[in-house]
Amino acid sequence: MKSCWAFITTTIIEASDLAKSFGRVKAVDGISLRVERGSIVGLLGVNGAGKTSLMRLLSGALSPDRGIASIAGADVHRAPRTARAMLGYLPEAAAGFSKLTVREFLYFAAQGRGVNGLAVPRVVATAADRLDLVPALDRVMGTLSKGWRQRAWLAQAIIHDPPALVLDEPTDGLDPSQKSELRTFLRRAAQTKAILLSTHILEEAEALCDRIVIISSGRVAANAPLPELCSPDGRLKEAFDRLSATS
Repeated sequence: MKSCWAFITTTIIEASDLAKSFGRVKAVDGISLRVERGSIVGLLGVNGAGKTSLMRLLSGALSPDRGIASIAGADVHRAPRTARAMLGYLPEAAAGFSKLTVREFLYFAAQGRGVNGLAVPRVVATAADRLDLVPALDRVMGTLSKGWRQRAWLAQAIIHDPPALVLDEPTDGLDPSQKSELRTFLRRAAQTKAILLSTHILEEAEALCDRIVIISSGRVAANAPLPELCSPDGRLKEAFDRLSATS
């Protein structure tokens, strides 16, 4: 299915001075970033740096203490339906809907995104084919391995062909072959979409991303094109170790 979204601006995912605290802990402390159409931005940081909280703010799963999150110009909190209709979101350690088959889960996801009638089986078939999920369509979600379940949740994120994808550890649970296939899919998808993804695998960020944002203690420690952060041998580890340790 071809995307019907009209891109008025190349900035599709945007955070502006976003902040969120949990008690005395500042999980997100004034973060601003942009993800343009046609790019993959990698969100890196140690555990607890604020990556997942930022992604939840961008998806509308959390409300900010201050600042604005927007998807294709729509404020996530003032115009949530408009923003979410243009977003595919994969949460961290996605789970749930354990009694539904994968097909039933994807039908539910499609209808929840406004897909109706004969279009529903068509978009489900397309998403399943793109993520090699067809063999699992009639299996119950609760019986799936982590890898199959991850692919089912990835399928729900792309089922309405949104212009923006926010993916929290998308290759978690996938075997090496599945990871390679997903990376190929994401590179292809990025030709027309804006993709923000978090990963703990630096080699994955090196292979996939155009730009890297490193978060430390809820703040942006670096936001630069991939080559600017890589060492002469093309590795991110040195910059990551140095910048992610910033307090």
